Amino acid sequence: MARMATHVITGAGSGIGAAVARRLHARGDDLVLHVRDAGRAKELAAELPGAKTLVGDLAEPDRLSWAFSHQTLPDRVDSLLHIAGVVDLGRVDELTPKSWHHQLDVNLVAPAELTRHFLPQLRAARGHVVFVNSGAGLSAHAQWSAYAASKHGLKALADALREEEHAHGVRVTSVYPGRTTGPMQAKVHQQEGKEYDPSQWIDPESVATTILMCLDLPSDAEVNDLTVRPGR
Repeated sequence: MARMATHVITGAGSGIGAAVARRLHARGDDLVLHVRDAGRAKELAAELPGAKTLVGDLAEPDRLSWAFSHQTLPDRVDSLLHIAGVVDLGRVDELTPKSWHHQLDVNLVAPAELTRHFLPQLRAARGHVVFVNSGAGLSAHAQWSAYAASKHGLKALADALREEEHAHGVRVTSVYPGRTTGPMQAKVHQQEGKEYDPSQWIDPESVATTILMCLDLPSDAEVNDLTVRPGR
């Protein structure tokens, strides 16, 4: 991908998203960071000087269109990186509709809505959509039903989008990281009642490296699905 490309990124505040944003910022690319509120926008703009922000709550995908109508969207988008996500573990007989809706809205419906909004710019740039999925998007285990369902759905969204947009030159990649160090992993361990040792899991920088590799491939090649697992 050419330098000074424009990337729209969700989840840039921590973990994998923060690692990707730092790497792209360091090499001089233009960033549009999607954040949930104005306070977070101010914080990230201070951390990554020159980056623009776009405010909208992924937990309310029905309101994203309204939020964007009051802001200026980028004219060009070379990549749309869906990295934000939420997780709430629980048995099927414990999870409430509220928990199901929250995970489906943030992890699946909001990425679909964001993609819909930015497809004209992505088509014009022959850009790239990257969905940072999860190992749970490939197989589901006990207590992971709602999260895994949202991530299985995200795989379906990516697969359908890839076929639909191939003729427009838009590349679509799903990345499936295993357990990765960060706030989400700390929360998962807390919910599982297990001790959290960050050194046992993938460094977010390692996942960022794989994402940048996908972005930087020449236009004659496309990574469709990429699984990243802990090496320890």
